[in-house]
Amino acid sequence: MAYLQFEAMNIPSVRTELSVSYIDHNTTQLGFENADDHRYLQSVAQKYGIWLSRPGNGICHQVHLERFGKPGKTLIGSDSHTPTCGALGMIAMGAGGLDVAMAMAGEPFHFQCPKVIRINLTGNLRPWVAAKDIILHVLQTFTTKGNVGCIFEYGGPGIETLTVPERATITNMGAECGVTTSIFPSDAMTRRFLQAQDREGDWMPLEADPDAHYDRMIEIDLSKLEPLAARPHSPDNISRVRDIGPIAVNQVCIGSCTNSSYKDLVTVAKILKGKTVHPDVSFIMAPGSRQVLENIAQNGYLADLIASGARLMENACGFCIGNGQSPPSGAVSLRTSNRNFYGRSGTKDADVYLISAETAAAAVLTGRLTDPRDLPMAYPEVAMPERFLIDDRMMVKPSDAADRVAVEIIRGPNIGAPPRNELLPDTIAGVVTIKLGDKITTDHIIPAGERMKYRSNIATYARYVFEMVDPGFAERAITIKELGRFNIIVAGLSYGQGSSREHAAICPMYLGVKAVLAKSFERIHAANLINFGIIPLVFRKEEEYDLIRQGDRIEIPQIRMHLEQGEPLFIKDVTQGFSFKVLYDLTDRQRRMILAGGALNMRTTG
Repeated sequence: MAYLQFEAMNIPSVRTELSVSYIDHNTTQLGFENADDHRYLQSVAQKYGIWLSRPGNGICHQVHLERFGKPGKTLIGSDSHTPTCGALGMIAMGAGGLDVAMAMAGEPFHFQCPKVIRINLTGNLRPWVAAKDIILHVLQTFTTKGNVGCIFEYGGPGIETLTVPERATITNMGAECGVTTSIFPSDAMTRRFLQAQDREGDWMPLEADPDAHYDRMIEIDLSKLEPLAARPHSPDNISRVRDIGPIAVNQVCIGSCTNSSYKDLVTVAKILKGKTVHPDVSFIMAPGSRQVLENIAQNGYLADLIASGARLMENACGFCIGNGQSPPSGAVSLRTSNRNFYGRSGTKDADVYLISAETAAAAVLTGRLTDPRDLPMAYPEVAMPERFLIDDRMMVKPSDAADRVAVEIIRGPNIGAPPRNELLPDTIAGVVTIKLGDKITTDHIIPAGERMKYRSNIATYARYVFEMVDPGFAERAITIKELGRFNIIVAGLSYGQGSSREHAAICPMYLGVKAVLAKSFERIHAANLINFGIIPLVFRKEEEYDLIRQGDRIEIPQIRMHLEQGEPLFIKDVTQGFSFKVLYDLTDRQRRMILAGGALNMRTTG
């Protein structure tokens, strides 16, 4: 979608220092749709001067960390886990695809100046306690709510013990707290990693000034941490593994952009060497990149994993987004990925727990959730290679400018132009098509998994909006739209958690949604709503959320005039006969965007 939007801007070439297209989400080719998307993406990259990471080369965050990330640079990516590269001292932020497309066209990227929260790490991790347990502890402390507009900055003597892949696990899952990004200093450990990637020339030292001011500071003593797990169905539902108890496990999935590095997989291989997967467990392994796979193959660790009974998946997002390896009905699945939202695995009644690679390996052997400290073996220490085996043949370099003119963009029948919204009307007269509770994620709004093959076909993908929570929503919304009214969504706290999936805004816009009323919004989703001309409005009082009902007819009178003049907005519940004031937090640019019906419209009309 980002490239379809970029095409709509009629720019001859990208205007960034570096742009990379990664094919890592929709790699399962059941039907023609995903394969057609791959051909489209390759031809677009050749046409506009973009690097291409081919299918199978790996997950964007892992590959970018390995081959492109540089301390001191700014990175935006159309995936919420882009902050992974904060492990290298980058300001790396997730964004909607349209924001990325605009940046590729040379437009500024807009975001609020964040608060900075300092997290000081002291001490050393004890054996069998991992970087995953650090970020799970952070999630237990900060939760998934209330951290919008903040950055986590890590420091303290404890960081000196953490490798770049371990830091990447921490910065990756900071996204689950809702922060703008997370960042580590660029130090001797960073230099060592870039040396191993044959990129020492990209290194520079980078750390906070001694007199830096922070909005909040906390300290974590690494020596006091224990193996943790996020219980269903939220990454902040944290307990000690030992407190959860030895529940029976049906599936263990190791991989995803969070825990699929060389260090993670070698640790698991050493734990499992000479042993066999428990007969009740399906053991899935997905390396984060082709580089990781080749290195563990060269060193013999891949053979150890396969001999133990591991089922090898492609180097892609795979099980993390529900794109393959859905667990059995009613199953318990332990995963080293970053999200365990309801239904995200592809099996609605499965219980998904998020754990470290060490805890995952323990369950592979015992068939139960097991504190890895209880395994009858010494903790396997893993040394990072001084030099990785590097093979960039699955990276396609941008074509020379002279050669791009003749490139033809290939479009399959599933690929359509990005839909545009109309101008904001003078008054929004609509219906509360759905009323939702707290912590509604973008997975709730628009499903991933098998439905993702329709990402390039909005008319089809829109049929599945809120499929997970209310399968009748899309049909109701279409009916209301055909009657000449708009659709309005009502929700609770932290609306739009999780993925940066802009289809959670595009598809509702296509169905005629004009406003979302919620108690609070997450950063990326609020920006996506505005990008597509949907206004995010915030309840002032709890009782107003309680009063409003699904099916109520709603009016936002003279909204266009009030927005133009920066005046307060009021909601009129026509059905129940009451009115109340709502809040909105829009910059001048965002107000113009809402009035124009979205960013693409505003760019075209000025």
